[in-house]
Amino acid sequence: MKNNGRIFAVDDDELIVSMLARSLRKEGHTVEYQISPKGVLAKIIAWQPDIVFLDIDLAEETSGLDLLAELKKEKIAAEVVMLTADNSSESAVTAMKNGAVEYFTKPFNLEEIKIVTANIITNIRRRDEVGYHRRMETPCCFEHGLIGASPAMLTVRDKAEKMARSRVETILITGESGTGKEVLSRRIHNWRQDDPGAPKSIEDASPFFAVNCTALSETLIEDELFGHVKGAFTDAKSDKKGIFELAGDGTLLLDEIGDMRPDLQSKLLRVIEERKVRRLGGQVDLPVEATVIATTNKDLKAAVERGEFRRDLFFRLSAFAIELPPLRERGDDVLLLARYFLKFFAKKIRENAYQLFAA
Repeated sequence: MKNNGRIFAVDDDELIVSMLARSLRKEGHTVEYQISPKGVLAKIIAWQPDIVFLDIDLAEETSGLDLLAELKKEKIAAEVVMLTADNSSESAVTAMKNGAVEYFTKPFNLEEIKIVTANIITNIRRRDEVGYHRRMETPCCFEHGLIGASPAMLTVRDKAEKMARSRVETILITGESGTGKEVLSRRIHNWRQDDPGAPKSIEDASPFFAVNCTALSETLIEDELFGHVKGAFTDAKSDKKGIFELAGDGTLLLDEIGDMRPDLQSKLLRVIEERKVRRLGGQVDLPVEATVIATTNKDLKAAVERGEFRRDLFFRLSAFAIELPPLRERGDDVLLLARYFLKFFAKKIRENAYQLFAA
């Protein structure tokens, strides 16, 4: 997974903060900085960074520790790294007690800062992904693969793999219920991970998020997709990242997109076309890097003619489309699937029986 993050730095030494910003930008991060603490809290809240670098010893009345306290009071999700010219341990202890995740004494080592920054962002992405799956009570992985040797499935597999390798931004998968649309979506995601330029370790793998457009209420789905900032509505007591933001450069599956309400379709079209998303109540556009896979068991062409689905969104999604055939059209694939699931459940039963008798 790309470790590109959004970073805001505050230091009254312009030479140091500009050098820090330049170094982190070379690593692919988006960096903003300010040399005065005046008005910086509002800017940080609006800009929604992943990490804030704060100089403890600011020249003006407000210290970095004061800003740290304000950030924690506002429940800003960003992790805070403190910078100081004071090499005593007292200020470091105070900063860590107040919620900072790291502490650097000037003159600091830029290579060390790069490594720490990458590690912090990796931990943020991993925490966000796990937190989302726990909240939605959905598994992070899927055990079953794409099974089938019929001509129809070999054609699907070849087409899907080419799309994955070419890293197209949007894919539409259609087919009847139970044909394996989510399985194919996850296989496409895995093919993207297998690319030579993709991460080699599980820890660095890009995330996969699945959203069922029918399972969430109309009021919840927009918040899940786009997120919100504190105060965006009555119950918005803190910032929340949307799934487009959480997905990073991974994959976002929009399951049963044919059931999405028209006003949300128009917002989704903007995200797909501009590759940017804005949290509800937010002031900044955040880049969208994820591959968006939309699935449906509906005839979207007919839905367009009935005025139930936006024509422009349909054409945008269907530029790269795959139709999954039903099992009745896949010949001997039914035998392959039967053998696979017999072996799978036999293994599960043996494991469960072993655990039962071993207890």
